[in-house]
Amino acid sequence: MRRRSLLIAVPAGLATLAACGDDKSDSGKASDSASPSAPQTSAAPPPKIVDGPLPAITAGTEFGEKPTVAKGSGDPSKDLAVKTVIAGGGRTIAENDFIVAHYLGQVWSTAKVFDNSYDRKSPLAIQLAQGSIIDGWRYALTGKKTGSRVQMAVPPTWGYGEQGNAQAGIKGTDTLVFVVDVQDTFNAKSSAKGTEVAQDDKDLPEVGTNTDGKAPAIEVPDADAPKKLVSSYVIEGDGEEVGAENSVLVQYKGVLWDGGKEFDSTYGRGQLTSFSLQQVVKGWAQGLTGKKVGSRVLVVIPPELGYGDNPPEGSGIKKDSTLVFSVDILAKL
Repeated sequence: MRRRSLLIAVPAGLATLAACGDDKSDSGKASDSASPSAPQTSAAPPPKIVDGPLPAITAGTEFGEKPTVAKGSGDPSKDLAVKTVIAGGGRTIAENDFIVAHYLGQVWSTAKVFDNSYDRKSPLAIQLAQGSIIDGWRYALTGKKTGSRVQMAVPPTWGYGEQGNAQAGIKGTDTLVFVVDVQDTFNAKSSAKGTEVAQDDKDLPEVGTNTDGKAPAIEVPDADAPKKLVSSYVIEGDGEEVGAENSVLVQYKGVLWDGGKEFDSTYGRGQLTSFSLQQVVKGWAQGLTGKKVGSRVLVVIPPELGYGDNPPEGSGIKKDSTLVFSVDILAKL
């Protein structure tokens, strides 16, 4: 069983973390909406992909604009209908990648919109992996390029199945129409991109600057841990600054100041993590606020801004431990 991020398993009294890889708690999803997260069972055979029929997009026709989609005409295909409405020129999306995308979903037969991320002004970050997302998205988006707008009509077999999604008003017989604007794609080898920054303070940990997708080394000095939060660039990206209200998609590695032992890492799990800065321990929230997308950041968290005297059970973190993280900020959500 894949070990969940320790940042998710924050003990009572500290804020919990919403992770993208966890379909129940994606930061780009409202609690009363139906994102394309996978139903509990997903074992359908691969679909035949056809180019229609698909209802017209009547307004919001530019990439990134909230679309208006007509009601489906006649019966939908029993196969997966997919159309690249706008062809992007970015990276090719592979299965098991994390994508960052805006989307709108509605029911074919009624044109009822059951969910969209445009109104929330927060794109979805989710993994195109079986069990994380409905199969229709996995098959429709794999092989497309970032910057593309993709429209699809997903029959129940590759959607929510015979059980539908009662919360969203989706019946087990409903074909679903999605318009997806794919902004970016990331995988387990994604790294920071930017300019290396000198690490001159010998009393602070030194973080590796490799960007090959492998975990950077973290060398903790033989010195007393700082009493205050440390947040400094290792690699400075050129993206937008992260705000305190934002969510982020990250790679990270965490070690203990005392002894330098690793206790958590997305690299080890081979799976990125996303979370809201309003739902993590204070050291993470304060340490990443104001930092630029594309950066690698050294964050040293004193106990009072971390787990304090109540660390996660089984984590190997002792009470009142100072924590050291290398964090690659891949995207702001």
